[in-house]
Amino acid sequence: MRLTVLAALYMGLTAGANADPALTALQEGDMRKLVIHSAPEAGPDVPFTREDGSEMTLADYGGQVVLLNFWATWCAPCRKEMPHLSELQTELGGDDFQVVTVATGRNPPEGMVRFLDEIGVDNLPLHRDPRQKLARSAGVLGLPVTVLLDREGQEIARLQGDADWASDSAKAIIEAVMARK
Repeated sequence: MRLTVLAALYMGLTAGANADPALTALQEGDMRKLVIHSAPEAGPDVPFTREDGSEMTLADYGGQVVLLNFWATWCAPCRKEMPHLSELQTELGGDDFQVVTVATGRNPPEGMVRFLDEIGVDNLPLHRDPRQKLARSAGVLGLPVTVLLDREGQEIARLQGDADWASDSAKAIIEAVMARK
């Protein structure tokens, strides 16, 4: 047991050892929780449901930097985080970048609308992952989880838990990724 704990501690301490120094230099505040991978990892390619009921994949955002957020209507930290994601989408969203929110698990569309109305958010997509196939494919074990994907749809960073995505540090990290062509 002790060896397992020591191995886990070592892995945790060395996980960011080879992370992109240009991005790690921008980490402040909540963004210190952002785990920046030493090399891009394959992003999930599992279909999920658009607001209109049709299916899509993250490949539909090809060529854009994507901040993929997994959330649920019952998730208290999600309620705290969503306004920050909304502000980020307002400031940086466009042809180069999108905040993509996906409610995973049992989240009825009317409950999702009510949730966003209650917190004053009206600019984030109402995508759903009712059977949690996308979340499982992405290795999501708790909520919220936010994954930063590069233009090729590869995961370059991940944050477990809520964060202030409208912070100067978050914006600087995303703008640095967007600047890469």
